[in-house]
Amino acid sequence: MLEGIVRESIGKRSTKAYRRDGYLIANIYGKGLENIHAAFKMNDFIRTVRNKESVAFGVNVAGNEMNVVVQGYESHPVSGNLLHVDLMVAQAGVVTHYHIPVKPVGTPIGLKNKGMLHVSKKRLRVKTAIENLPNAIEINVAPLDLGDSILLRDLEKIENVTFTDSDRVSILSIIKAK
Repeated sequence: MLEGIVRESIGKRSTKAYRRDGYLIANIYGKGLENIHAAFKMNDFIRTVRNKESVAFGVNVAGNEMNVVVQGYESHPVSGNLLHVDLMVAQAGVVTHYHIPVKPVGTPIGLKNKGMLHVSKKRLRVKTAIENLPNAIEINVAPLDLGDSILLRDLEKIENVTFTDSDRVSILSIIKAK
């Protein structure tokens, strides 16, 4: 479980001081909950997010344990370092938007024909409750040949999960390698 602290001051000077000390600034919010201005150690946060098993992961801020989902982040335009992250509390029974990772499964036929797999949507936006949320959307790419693509409307419907992107959006395709 990721340990965090509550920020007493949310001003510019204190934010710079937290970042200088190696902290990542975060806002934690949820439906009907009061916002929590928190800070996490940068390396611990990155390690936790990379090694998580599902979309939601646990945090502990000032003795308050909760499951959260990364809703948005801000990174430095030059260095690429994380500056700020928005975390939404994953509340049971509350229907909201989530971003689910796309996981291609198999080896496409088009790779043998000098093509390459291009994933244009790494995450799909869905609307559901946290208990119905899949960990990833697995797409079988084995039958795809050069020039083939999979659109959102080609995916199987998932019970109690609504895709909010347009159904004509291309998720992945096999393109010709140059």
